[in-house]
Amino acid sequence: MPDIALSTPLVSPEHLRAALAAGATPLIIDCGFDLADVGAGERAFAEGHLPRAVHAHLDRDLAGAKTGRNGRHPLPARGDWAATLARLGVTRGRAVVVYDAQGGMYAARAWWMLRWAGHDAVSVLDGGLQAWKAAGGALEAGASAPVAAAGPYPLGTSLVAATDADALLKSLGRVTLLDARAGERYRGEVEPLDARAGHIPGARSRFFKDNLDAQGRFRPAAELRAAFEAFGAAPAQVVHQCGSGVTACHNLLAMEVAGLPGAVLYPGSWSEWSSDPGRPVAVG
Repeated sequence: MPDIALSTPLVSPEHLRAALAAGATPLIIDCGFDLADVGAGERAFAEGHLPRAVHAHLDRDLAGAKTGRNGRHPLPARGDWAATLARLGVTRGRAVVVYDAQGGMYAARAWWMLRWAGHDAVSVLDGGLQAWKAAGGALEAGASAPVAAAGPYPLGTSLVAATDADALLKSLGRVTLLDARAGERYRGEVEPLDARAGHIPGARSRFFKDNLDAQGRFRPAAELRAAFEAFGAAPAQVVHQCGSGVTACHNLLAMEVAGLPGAVLYPGSWSEWSSDPGRPVAVG
């Protein structure tokens, strides 16, 4: 059977519909989630999801065990992630499409993590569930019923770059650090989730929702490229962070869309950084 051609990190709902109609068989993963109600994504999935999709839960599937000092959504061990990928049905070479109903914030995390496993055939559904429905896409109801792969996903060389808190601390002032959180959290005016308010010293604000247009789709590549180039750093010198390493992936995805690959993720992000009272904090 033909498979969907994934030449960019995004796939439009129109392209996906046409590919499915032509017999393509990508694995579709629904990543819908709600930080304030961790069961909401699964309930929404049961009410309606893309045909033959499976559901990935942010806390259980797209994050590892928390210690209280490693952030709210630490990366799992790569071996554990390989087992999760197999359980979801991911196999080497099979195209994967990830989506959510939250502007791509959780789908982007799955996109980054699949590339972290060495899986390059992965795209985010541009506009997510809303755009799929607006394009006339059909939905199915019911619980997720993945067909597990025969064994753990065969991990390859990571296609993405990451850093940790110690390395980031040593590099402050020498890298361009972009914070994907909303402005009021970046400035330290409010902090609903983490131990302290503020931001990592030297970080600059780049709210992830600024990557989207009024319809919830990613802005044109040229527009995104201009926005990120305005920070004045080559991609390899850009480190992305957010609250817990989730929405930072949205900025990484936007840079890929813009033709600016190679930026770095700090997975622990503010939730890890702020858990250590010895680490410096800035406000304003």
